[in-house]
Amino acid sequence: MLTVDFTRFPLAAGDRVLDLGCGAGRHAFECYRRGARVVALDQNKEEIAEVAKWFAAMEEAGEAPAGATATAMEGDALQLPFPDESFDVVIISEVMEHIPDDKGVLAEMVRVLKPGGRIAVTVPRYGPEKVCWALSDEYHEVEGGHIRIYKADELLGRMREAGLKPYGTHHAHALHAPYWWLKCAFGVDNENALPVKAYHKLLVWDIMKKPALTRVAEGLLNPVVGKSFVAYATKPHLPKTDGVDGVAGAAE
Repeated sequence: MLTVDFTRFPLAAGDRVLDLGCGAGRHAFECYRRGARVVALDQNKEEIAEVAKWFAAMEEAGEAPAGATATAMEGDALQLPFPDESFDVVIISEVMEHIPDDKGVLAEMVRVLKPGGRIAVTVPRYGPEKVCWALSDEYHEVEGGHIRIYKADELLGRMREAGLKPYGTHHAHALHAPYWWLKCAFGVDNENALPVKAYHKLLVWDIMKKPALTRVAEGLLNPVVGKSFVAYATKPHLPKTDGVDGVAGAAE
């Protein structure tokens, strides 16, 4: 289940991609299939080990084109172990709402992104997330849980302050919003509540079968109750300074 829409966020074969806070690796796997040179980074050792296994299995099964590469590694989003301007593309999906220093994370992403590079940021949408917080303290008052709810303008403003130029937004996963409302209402860890179990079966069926009816329904509902807010941006090329041009002219 992808949150980033790759029709709005195209990849070119050979692009170097950082999936920051990759979790189970869903976006990293898709980038690998599309021919990118992928680095999946997360602070969770267990998840990184699983992502590495899946990368190896995908390579063995021939699921990625020639030239594509994939690496899974443990790391800190606030101290990325990469030189400046290392990546053509950065993806950070459902991560920033967990991190106290979100401005620091944005600064690190901008640092490692090449001028002209593209970034995709996804976070829980304000409205559906507010409902979850209202229904359950347990949903967000846990170690490593959500510590803030972004309004769209707030997130876009922080991206601009970091030096990025947003070019598009949308909402995703409308069918998942009611599922989380049910979980919050019946207990986040209560998997036996009948409404939660029934709705979970519906979601699994939808993900596996991708029926036209639910695809159309979600497309219509995403602008209204989409669970995730997705923003795309570029890192502008810096203009040449007069000082640099002047030195070059003097040297000539």
